[in-house]
Amino acid sequence: MLVKDFDYYLPGELIARYPATERDASRLMLLDHRTGVIGDQLFKNISDHLEPGDLLVLNDTRVIPARLFGHKATGGKIEIFLVRREESEAERWSCLMRSSKGLQQGHTITLASGMVARVCGRINSETWLVEFKGIEPFEAWLEREGQMPLPPYLQREADSQDQFRYQTVFAQTPGAVAAPTAGLHFTRTLLEKLAEKGIATAYLTLHTGLGTFQPVRVERVEDHRIHSERYCISAETAEAIRFTKERGGRVVAVGTTTARTLEYAADSGGQVRPGTGEADIFIYPGYTFKVVDALVTNFHLPESTLIMLVSAFAGKELVFRAYCEAVERGYRFYSYGDAMLII
Repeated sequence: MLVKDFDYYLPGELIARYPATERDASRLMLLDHRTGVIGDQLFKNISDHLEPGDLLVLNDTRVIPARLFGHKATGGKIEIFLVRREESEAERWSCLMRSSKGLQQGHTITLASGMVARVCGRINSETWLVEFKGIEPFEAWLEREGQMPLPPYLQREADSQDQFRYQTVFAQTPGAVAAPTAGLHFTRTLLEKLAEKGIATAYLTLHTGLGTFQPVRVERVEDHRIHSERYCISAETAEAIRFTKERGGRVVAVGTTTARTLEYAADSGGQVRPGTGEADIFIYPGYTFKVVDALVTNFHLPESTLIMLVSAFAGKELVFRAYCEAVERGYRFYSYGDAMLII
């Protein structure tokens, strides 16, 4: 299976560089993968297409302000992009680094408000191990001084609006460097409306990481290796999924991050096991889903692992027909764009 087979044409003006005025004002494409019918709706009306007894599973990861700026002792400017915190008593992170001049182990970087970063060495060809020390707790400093890590295809710097719009209303557990974007469309009022209809909600955590930003660089899909990402599924969420399945309800994964976590944590019989770990599942056409019955997702980049997952769920031919119609109908694409409900 070739990566280039997952390419499609997208006019640049359809990339949503800013969020919709209201979260749930986005458009919602309806895709029935059993009949092939494609419909058009507003996201605020998603409850009309879900049934009492269904279970929405959402990713409650919280995006950290992962972009930092400082300078070396020589005065050279440097940008640090936090990837993930390492298991250590010290405040050590794996980071991407961009420097005006060469970077070496032992370099010290001065950041804002008394924070200092020391380059401990390389982890691999892409990331460095960096230790942070300051006069206040790193987490509090980061919330104040860090910048929201917007995806590069938005081609702009984060502004004050992004601090809360590039974050779901239910975000709780800090650790992601990219938002679970399907969840951005939900408001608290909409979640209450769903509950009133008898549609339950449950939460898991997957800290979206470096792999979200990186393109697939191999020719064959099967040769790609996806980055692992930390996840946590509570016993309550695992039980809610079991309860839903036993009573004939549907498990509706909100976002590809949720779908991947559920499928990774499921045993061969489709039972989701609670716990924590590192999910590195790569889902592409040919995969048989064990847990997810319906999927809420945004429109994804060409040749990305995300569009491959959606193609695995609904069928590549139907997905690409839907994407073609989305372009023709002027849907907004990517992180701040419109959404799709696949049932």
